Amino acid sequence: MAEAQSPEIVDSSDNEAILRIYEVGYLVIPTVAEENVEKVVGEIRGIIEKVGGSFIAEGAPTLTRLSYEMEAREGDKRVYHDRGYFGWLKFEAPTAVVPMLNDALKVNASILRHIIFQTVREETRARMKAPTLREVKRTDTIKTTARRDDEVSAPISEVDLDKALQDITTD
Repeated sequence: MAEAQSPEIVDSSDNEAILRIYEVGYLVIPTVAEENVEKVVGEIRGIIEKVGGSFIAEGAPTLTRLSYEMEAREGDKRVYHDRGYFGWLKFEAPTAVVPMLNDALKVNASILRHIIFQTVREETRARMKAPTLREVKRTDTIKTTARRDDEVSAPISEVDLDKALQDITTD
């Protein structure tokens, strides 16, 4: 009988040496001035760089309308926001960065929401294909390719028209 080998167990003290790819998505409150949004993003970058992380890609924060209002605390009162600056950072860092980054984003009053997840280095977003629709205004008329000028229409009597309608509806 063959002896089963147990899987190799990784010591948890070595987790700082393991580098993984992460992505953090963040939503900055809209009351932050547009010129100060980069400062908030710089704080996020600083935490990642402090533990030896390296950046792979970034989505610059842009003001976005939210699907629903989100609550934030400003001092001792609750404030609701229907917009926010959404951005993301993809980076490679030791596993120890995730709890530190998560705690720092939780206490940052400028961050409305955030999410951190492990991902892959490759580009995984689907490319958006622009629809090829043409715009039609209500006042425009649709032109046909056949020339109606060449056709001569004979006058149609109401009796013939009623008979044609009767034939169509009875079949």
